Amino acid sequence: MKTTTFQITGMHCASCAIRNERSLKKIAGVKSAAVNFATHSATVEFDEAQATETQLHDAVIKNGYKVLTQQLAHNHHEESRKELRTAKRKAAIALMLAAPALLLAMLSVELPGTLLGTNTSIWLQALLSTVVILIIGWEFHSGMLRQLRMRAANMDTLISLGTLAALGYSFWALATGKPDLYFETGAVIAALILLGRYFEARSRGQASEAIEKLLQLGAKTAHLLVKGKQRDIPIEQVTAGSVLLVKPGEKVPVDGKVLKGASSIDESMLTGESMPAAKKPGDDVFGATINISGALTMKATKVGQDTVLAQIVKMVAEAQTKKAPIQKLADRVSGIFVPVVLLIALLTAGVWFFFTGSIAQSLIPAVAVLVIACPCALGLATPTAIMVGTGLGAKRGILIKNGEALEKAKKIEVVIFDKTGTLTEGKPRVTDIVPIAPKTDPNTLLALAASIEALSEHPLALAVVNAAKQKKLRLREARGFENLAGRGVMAALGRDRILVGSPRLVQEKGVALKSAKAKLDELEQQAKTVVACARNRTLLGLIAIADTLKEDAKEAVVELRNAHVRTLMITGDNRKTAHAIAQQLGITEVLAEVLPGEKAAKVKALQRKGLHVAFVGDGINDAPALAQADLGIAIGTGTDIAIEAGDIVLVKGHPLKVVEALKLSQRTLRTIRQNLFWAFFYNILGIPVAAGVLYPFTGWLLNPIIAGGAMAFSSVSVVGNSLLLKRFRLRKGAER
Repeated sequence: MKTTTFQITGMHCASCAIRNERSLKKIAGVKSAAVNFATHSATVEFDEAQATETQLHDAVIKNGYKVLTQQLAHNHHEESRKELRTAKRKAAIALMLAAPALLLAMLSVELPGTLLGTNTSIWLQALLSTVVILIIGWEFHSGMLRQLRMRAANMDTLISLGTLAALGYSFWALATGKPDLYFETGAVIAALILLGRYFEARSRGQASEAIEKLLQLGAKTAHLLVKGKQRDIPIEQVTAGSVLLVKPGEKVPVDGKVLKGASSIDESMLTGESMPAAKKPGDDVFGATINISGALTMKATKVGQDTVLAQIVKMVAEAQTKKAPIQKLADRVSGIFVPVVLLIALLTAGVWFFFTGSIAQSLIPAVAVLVIACPCALGLATPTAIMVGTGLGAKRGILIKNGEALEKAKKIEVVIFDKTGTLTEGKPRVTDIVPIAPKTDPNTLLALAASIEALSEHPLALAVVNAAKQKKLRLREARGFENLAGRGVMAALGRDRILVGSPRLVQEKGVALKSAKAKLDELEQQAKTVVACARNRTLLGLIAIADTLKEDAKEAVVELRNAHVRTLMITGDNRKTAHAIAQQLGITEVLAEVLPGEKAAKVKALQRKGLHVAFVGDGINDAPALAQADLGIAIGTGTDIAIEAGDIVLVKGHPLKVVEALKLSQRTLRTIRQNLFWAFFYNILGIPVAAGVLYPFTGWLLNPIIAGGAMAFSSVSVVGNSLLLKRFRLRKGAER
C-alpha cells in the first residue's frame, strides 16, 4: 500500500470535498481517501498494483477541480498566496461596484436623463450588478455548470441560482414595467460572499501557519569543511557524511554528531524546552536548532527528508489532513445538505407564490434560503480546530498524529507509564558517595574508583567515570587491570591495590563491611545498586548508582491524579525495586516483573474492565502495548520521533508532556464541538427564518443581502473560534 497527499484547488465548500472524496473511494485499489476542505488537500492510501496517482488526479480533475502534482508541490505556498491575492482583488472590486448600486437603490436616487423611458439610475444599477454577478462572480456560475454536468450540486449552485434569480427577475421586471427590482440584491450578495471567501482563505492560512513556520525554521546554507578549508554551500547540497562548521548564533544545518567543540544549543523548536542543551563531542545535534555559544564541528548523519525537522513537518501535515471521527457526522450532513436546500428553496417559493400570487415576494425568501444555507461552516468546523491544535502541539514538542487521537484522549481514565526511559532517565547515574574510612572525602573516593573503572565498559563503570568527569576530578593511570566476571574490577594505583565491585565480591576478597552495614542496607532499600571501593583490604566507602527519575516525573503524576486519572507504572524490574521507584513518584499501582511481550496483555486486561487506557513508552520495545492501548503516547528520543505505534509522539521524553498532550487534546475537541454546535445551530435557525416562517407572527422577513453577510460571517466565526486555541496555555507558570 502507498499513501500520497496532493493539493486540490477550486473547492469552495464541504460538499466539494465530499464529492472528491467519494470519487477517489470509487477507484479500484483505493483503501481509504480523505479530502480536507480546510487544507484543500487529499490523502489517499492505495494499492499501486491496481491504481496509479494519475488515476487519482484524473478523478478530481473530472469533477472540475485542479490538482497540484508533486512537480508543483514546492510552489504550493506561492499558489496559496496567489489564491489569497486573487480573492482579495475580486472582493474589493465587487464591493466597489456593488456599493453604488446599493446606495442608488436604497436612496431612490434619480440621475439626469432616461433611456427607453427608464431613469439612468436604474440602468447604472443594472450595469454594475451585471458586472459583479456575471463577470467578477463568474466562478459561482462556472462551478454550478461543472456540478450540473456531474449531476451534482454544491455551494456554487446555491449562490449562482440565488444571484441569477435576482438579476434575471430584475431584468424581466424592468422589461414588463414591474415596480420591484433587485439588481442591487444580487450584486451585494455576490460581493459579500466573495468578501467572505477572502476572509475564509486568510483565516485558513493563519490556521495552517504551523507547517509554514516549521519549514521556515531550517537553515538555508551550511559551512562545509574540506581539508580544513571552509566553503559555504546551499543546504540542499549537504550530504550524509559531510563535515560542517556551526558558528555561534547560527542554526544547525542538518542532523548530525558533534566531532569537535563544546556549546549550548537552543532546542526549544523541537522540544518546547526553554533551557539550552549542553553539547560535546559524540552528542547528537538536530537541524534548525540554534547554536548559542561555542563553535562546533559536526558530521552530517541525516539530511533532507530524513531529518527530525522534516519528519515533524510530515507528521503535523498528516495530522491536519486526516479526519477525526467527529467530522464524519458533519461530512454526512454536508453531503446531502445542498440538494435538501434546493428543495426547501423551491418549496419556499411555491408556498409564498400560493399565498401572495407575487413572483417578487416569492423570490425574496427563496433567494435568502439559497444564500444563508451554505454549509461552509460545517466543513470548516473540525479541520480548522485540528490544524490549530496540532500546530500548537508541534511548537510544544507534542506531535498529534491524527484527529482520532484527539477524541481518544478525551476519554482516557488510566495512564500506564513504562518505567525505564519514560519515568526514569534510562541511564545509571551516581546518586550517593559515602566515605567510610577516616580521612576519606567523597571526591577522593570517587576519583579512586573512577581511575579503575575507566578501564571497564560496564554501564555501572561508565556511570562512575561520568560522575568523576562532571566533577572534573583528575584520574590516575592504573596498572594490572583485572575484570572479575561482571562482579567488579581490580587494578594497581601506585603501590596500592584498589578493588571496586559488589559488596559480596569485596567480602569474598577479605574486606570487612561491618562498619558500612547500616548505610548499605539503607541504600539497597532505596532500590539503588551499591558499589564498594577498597584499598589494600580496607573499605574506603560506598558508591550508590541508580536509574534516576526524570525531573518532572513526580509533578506529572500529581497533575494526572488531580485530573482524576489513574496512574500505573509497568516495569520488568523486581517488585522491591519497582515499588521503591513508585514510592518516590507517589504511584500506588505497580505492575512489576512484566516481560516486554506481556505489556500489551496488561493493557488489554484493564480494557476488559471497561477502562479507556493510555500507554506511555519508548515506542520500540513497547510497540505492542502502544498499539493495544486506546491512546499510545510514544517517547521520541530526537533521532526516533517517527514512531508508528503511537497516536501521539513526545519529541523529548518529559512525563509532564503527557499531561499537556491530554489537556491540548481535550481543549481541541471542545473547540470542535463548539464549532459544530454553532454551525448546525446557524443553519437550523437560519433556513426557517430565511424561508419566512416568522413572517406571519412578526411581519419580518430576512433580506437576501443580510443572509449573504450572515453566511460569510458564520464561516469566518468558526475559523476565528479555532484560532482562539492559539491562546490556550497548556500549563501555568514558565514554559517548559
